[in-house]
Amino acid sequence: MEFETLAIHAGQEPDPNNGAVMTPIYQTSTFAQDEVGKPRQGYEYSRTKNPTRLALENCLAALEGGAYGLAFSSGMAATDTVLRLVDGGAHVMAGNDVYGGTFRLFDKVLRRYGLSFDFVDTTDPEVVADSLTPQTRLVWLETPTNPMLSITDIQAAAEIIHAHSNHPLLVVDNTFATPYLQNPLQLGADIVVHSTTKYLGGHSDVVGGAVVVKEKDIFDKLAFLQNAVGAVPGPMDCFLILRGIKTLPLRMDRHADNAASLADFLAGHPKVSRVMYPFHRGHPQLSVAKKQMRNGGGMISFIMKDGRDAAVKVAGATKLFTLAESLGGVESLIEVPAAMTHLSTAGSQLAIDPGLIRLSVGIENKNDLLKDLEQALGKA
Repeated sequence: MEFETLAIHAGQEPDPNNGAVMTPIYQTSTFAQDEVGKPRQGYEYSRTKNPTRLALENCLAALEGGAYGLAFSSGMAATDTVLRLVDGGAHVMAGNDVYGGTFRLFDKVLRRYGLSFDFVDTTDPEVVADSLTPQTRLVWLETPTNPMLSITDIQAAAEIIHAHSNHPLLVVDNTFATPYLQNPLQLGADIVVHSTTKYLGGHSDVVGGAVVVKEKDIFDKLAFLQNAVGAVPGPMDCFLILRGIKTLPLRMDRHADNAASLADFLAGHPKVSRVMYPFHRGHPQLSVAKKQMRNGGGMISFIMKDGRDAAVKVAGATKLFTLAESLGGVESLIEVPAAMTHLSTAGSQLAIDPGLIRLSVGIENKNDLLKDLEQALGKA
């Protein structure tokens, strides 16, 4: 089936008991067992397995072209669980432009447990090759990155990483692109991670995370960790994400159409020094983006010529763009990452330009969004 059909039907057969078309919310913590040690249909306790969560996990696996999906209580819970696949003393290579929460987890938490991290420019295949060490066990990529919207050639990186003697795991955070725009598993990744809070949920009303894999041995390890650690979403969260996924392709096309128009507008504005959007003509990895993505997505970053003060003024002057963290909802959001989502990178090699503004472009009318940005820039 095509993506649009999978988004509506994958993992979501009508309920066999009563024919309910929408996946029921199995709001239960435990399940009656037919015999001692023999749970009915494999359900015994909702931390381990829940029918609503299983429907979401199967849907996510189908959309990413994987064999197995796992749902988590947040994107960071998914990230933390994936990192537990490697032992203390291992080396992890990551991009030098990752989400601030990811950097905080890696640098401030996991280093304490014996992991070492290097943050490098993964957009350059030679840098990827040169940064692998005998201790490298996992490579973490974001593409597009948050917030610089840099693009890494996943297929080229996968070939380099899997040719290494250690065969490190290649993990791709696909939150910005979503499976509608990009399928890292088909390009050679071993594991795909999502914050389902964002575009997959799509309505700023739920927090969740997900992991999708193709190989059963990796799935078995992650499923054990998912159950042992217990950072799982509730059935209502799973239901909301499933509902959001049904309109994902429609929303992503509208997000991208709006964002492309805003990127063109910002690129020609005298108060803006640089615009970052994957499908914009000035993007340094435009050809790679067009090779592995369906469209440019809904995220834009741009830098104000007059720096932090101008960025703060613009972010505080918008009317339709809400000043808020997060992204991927139907409504448009604006933020200053250096002071908000990426504050944890301050003073590090990943520190963000204080004059950078990040937009999560919603699905409102593009003309209204353009007018809002124009009036806000006029106050900077």
